Amino acid sequence: MGVTKKSFGKSPEGKDVFLYELKNENGVAASVTDFGAILVSVMVPDKNKKLTDVVLGYDTVEGYYENKPHFGSPIGRNGNRIGGAKFIINGKEYVLAQNDNKNNLHSGPDFYRTRVWDVEEVKEQENSITFRIFSPDGDQGFPGNFTGYVTYKLTDDNELVMHYTGSADADTVVNMTNHSYFNLAGHNAGAESMLNHVVQIHAPEFTPVSDSEAIPTGEILKVEGTPMDFTSPKKIGQDVEADYEQLIFGGGYDHNYALCREKGEVKEAAAAHSDETGITMKVFTDLPGMQFYIGNFINNENGKGGSVYTKRAGFCMETQYYPNACNEANFQSSVLKAGEKYDTTTIYQFVTEA
Repeated sequence: MGVTKKSFGKSPEGKDVFLYELKNENGVAASVTDFGAILVSVMVPDKNKKLTDVVLGYDTVEGYYENKPHFGSPIGRNGNRIGGAKFIINGKEYVLAQNDNKNNLHSGPDFYRTRVWDVEEVKEQENSITFRIFSPDGDQGFPGNFTGYVTYKLTDDNELVMHYTGSADADTVVNMTNHSYFNLAGHNAGAESMLNHVVQIHAPEFTPVSDSEAIPTGEILKVEGTPMDFTSPKKIGQDVEADYEQLIFGGGYDHNYALCREKGEVKEAAAAHSDETGITMKVFTDLPGMQFYIGNFINNENGKGGSVYTKRAGFCMETQYYPNACNEANFQSSVLKAGEKYDTTTIYQFVTEA
């Protein structure tokens, strides 16, 4: 029970960084680091009571220096893609770096995940830790001084709660998410196990993309009758190789699911299950969208314990405002008004069936 702290090495600039473990009464433990406020591991007892790490990542902080797949990372100011790497607020155009074809992806290349965050608060009795980042006006190309927080809390219901808050002194874009990759058969179980996971996504619609650059068309289409349909549980691999344009564009699932049209109450968005371990992960959010991505672009990453992560070794369920929402009139806007509070919650809950 509680929160423990240990050294995790140094940042590229030589700052000391630490690993914090949150542990509940059921033996579930989550480890996070102040380097990037990254989720490093989640240990869950499987159906045989064996502790299983279900999060892909690295053993040392040095592994997270480059971290091309964004393992475990909170993404800010804006998660996902911004078309043309630019947007307009109050009549002024803001230009970002083109780090994904001609678009901007995850606000890079100067990612929040490569910075040491401040530890704002540790609550041992609540198994929680809050990290803080200050992002000055013009940082990554975004307007306004933005202060953001992410709190990780582990409950005795085996819920890993991620609470994002923040505010800015000018109208800006804020759309934070977490880019953890999960494999409920174990972080090193590989693609075959991942594709055998049974997934259900409570979304009747998705936002199709224009081409392989993955910018939404602005449409919101029904999943019914397409390989995109996870409204009833099915294996990830069941339709992934279907001759379907959207899957061809993404090299597999890499799409925003429209859970609803606007931010609302926290409710269940999705669930994934591994028969191998008996572990189920349920996802809850108050956000309108969730990017379902199955690691199509993981390329022989040297991960924990000598494992090598290959294509489709893990899946992501990234809660969000829809991609390119700052430019698309048909989507709820990701613009945060000056002085207003950014406040959103995502929960990953782990349940093990005997």
